[in-house]
Amino acid sequence: MAAAPPTESRPERLDPRALDRAWARLAGRAEPPWLHGEVARRLSERLSIVRQIPHHVFDWWSELGASAALLAQAYPKAAVTGVLRPASTALRAPVAASVPSATPAWRRWLGLGSSGPRAIAQSAVPAGQAQLVWSNMSLHWAPDVPTLMREWQRALVVDGFLMFTTLGPGTLQSLREAYRAHGWGTPHAPWTDMHDLGDMLVEAGFADPVMDQETLRLTWSSPRAALDELRTLGANDDAARFGGLRTPRWRERLLEALGARRDAQGRVLLEFEVVYGHAFKPVPRARMAAQTEVGLDDMKAMLNRGRPSH
Repeated sequence: MAAAPPTESRPERLDPRALDRAWARLAGRAEPPWLHGEVARRLSERLSIVRQIPHHVFDWWSELGASAALLAQAYPKAAVTGVLRPASTALRAPVAASVPSATPAWRRWLGLGSSGPRAIAQSAVPAGQAQLVWSNMSLHWAPDVPTLMREWQRALVVDGFLMFTTLGPGTLQSLREAYRAHGWGTPHAPWTDMHDLGDMLVEAGFADPVMDQETLRLTWSSPRAALDELRTLGANDDAARFGGLRTPRWRERLLEALGARRDAQGRVLLEFEVVYGHAFKPVPRARMAAQTEVGLDDMKAMLNRGRPSH
């Protein structure tokens, strides 16, 4: 028996245009993906590890995060602000009247136009304001993960906490095997291993990152149902994907390949590795040199940390 191929950790080979098209398509749907909502619920069960009650929460790339209601319930007195993905629809101020049916789906999810949370463009996020940055199922949409992590770190106050989820390289392993067996190329871009994500967090200025994962095994009654569900989660955004158009005959072959991978109950099974990440923003450390410059906000944070409590 041939050895299984090694687990691949994603190089930066995402196609930005494919990402934007897929994001726009999902943002136009009536609801965020079911899997995003389930993962948000599981991540919310970990909020008890956050030691300080946040006054301000940034829900990062919140359009597809399915998290607004969970965060509002967990922190009813906090200001929860959605941060929109840069390629998303240009931001408008919240409308005071009730939201009409023509309102874009992502505004309805965030409660814009009602008493719900507000949203801002990523470029408008102020530095050092949030005690919690929350990002659910959005990191794998980032073509430049280290840069996004630095944006998270910048948005937090000192001792602020980061919680995020993303898909790991164990996701859709059986689908990749089917593509490989038939010579179809890749069904998606590789995802980044959680250990590499932990290293990136440290490089971005976070402290004590804690990474863990779980594998969710979802089943469907038919290959067509499974394929329809996958389409609600994105698209093939791998720059190395097949460059032409697939045919109806190829789609039937794909359905046959999925149908050959049923579980003991006769249902089509696909696996999703969910990676959970947690870290906090430490007190900035000034690099010692003949002449050292420290920003005023950083200096205040350093002095406050050294002041005895009463």
